[in-house]
Amino acid sequence: MSDKMINAALLGLGTVGGGVYKVLKNQESEMEAKLGSKVQIKKILVRNLEKAAAKVEDPSVLTNSWEEILNDPSIDIVIELMGGIEPARTYILAALNAGKHVVSANKDLIAVHGKELLDAAEANHVDFMFEAAVAGGIPIIRPLKQCLAGNHMTEVMGIINGTTNFILTKMTQEGMEFSEALDLASRLGYAEADPTADVEGLDAGRKVAILASVAFNSRVVFDDVYTEGITRITSKDIRYAREMGCDIKLLGVARNTEEGIEAYVCPMLIPSSHPLASVNDSYNAVFVHGDAVEDAMFFGRGAGELPTASAVVGDIFDIVRNIRLNCSARIGCTCYKDIPVKKMEDTCNCYFLRMQVEDRCGVLAEMTAVFAKHHVSVAQIVQKESKIKDSAEVVVITAMVREGDFQKAMKELEESKAVQKISSMLRVYGK
Repeated sequence: MSDKMINAALLGLGTVGGGVYKVLKNQESEMEAKLGSKVQIKKILVRNLEKAAAKVEDPSVLTNSWEEILNDPSIDIVIELMGGIEPARTYILAALNAGKHVVSANKDLIAVHGKELLDAAEANHVDFMFEAAVAGGIPIIRPLKQCLAGNHMTEVMGIINGTTNFILTKMTQEGMEFSEALDLASRLGYAEADPTADVEGLDAGRKVAILASVAFNSRVVFDDVYTEGITRITSKDIRYAREMGCDIKLLGVARNTEEGIEAYVCPMLIPSSHPLASVNDSYNAVFVHGDAVEDAMFFGRGAGELPTASAVVGDIFDIVRNIRLNCSARIGCTCYKDIPVKKMEDTCNCYFLRMQVEDRCGVLAEMTAVFAKHHVSVAQIVQKESKIKDSAEVVVITAMVREGDFQKAMKELEESKAVQKISSMLRVYGK
């Protein structure tokens, strides 16, 4: 075995950066046996040198100069864990153009500029790897590119945001309302100070763009993904869903259909018998369907210091093996197709609808007439007791219907005198 030392630079020493530093230190005694080489963090780019000094064994590795890393020919691998679009994009492109391999966990950047980064890696004969950008410690990018490459994938979907899954779990199991569960998530450190990206589905939307691109071999960017969050979900919605044998989860869904790719994130009813329904708290799970493997599910910690660091270090080790074998980019960009992405209005789902209506004869007939006019078939309709005088609460489950047609029916119902309020509208997951 070679005693060659592979030098790497960390960009950022936050939660994940600190985790990567710890995992690499824990692996030092076994690196030669695993890789035939050792990996050394030669430089760490930080903003505050004094604050970062307490986190490392040797403060001399710290720097606040990007040029010091870029211009060091002995640094083979750059590990970008800064997050955000800039300056991360500029730094990564400069590193790739300088012939350095790059590992990133930056879903925001990859969901928008992934093609540019992968093209730069290919042009410079280096690796750009990003396993940690989706689902934290759960291996999913590499399995889709390698282990499942013999499949034509038709669907990849799942629970890919731990914060919202924790909130919905508390609402389901303990009857909390959204605001109460969000407050608990914040106090326990599951939610960011500004939780918008999580609770509005934006974080999951970026991950769906990446998963769809890899799974279907066709470029999907964040702007292609319809996103809807969980802020309007109530404990009543969850209770009614459970009465119907379903749970409510924030799902990221990507399907490869004959008409194009569907890509969206929204809270959905899912049968309680589905494996994803039992994925609770901050755990993530990705469910895939291929023509050869059929169904497979990947489950585990979708975020956190060490789970995410596990995925980053896995990419680092892969690159080290490539360096030792004098090869690179064995599997780079896999988007060799150009499949159109469908507009949300052209997707099809079943729908759960909860409404306050006038409590009088003929209301249900008026509602079903509106549905029929817009080609919406009603699968179930249940009337619930209402505490509001002269009102009734109606819960409707539709058959599979085109989103655009359903939204037209919704608009007409909202303008109807018989309908006092549309309290909730949720999609129902189904193939």
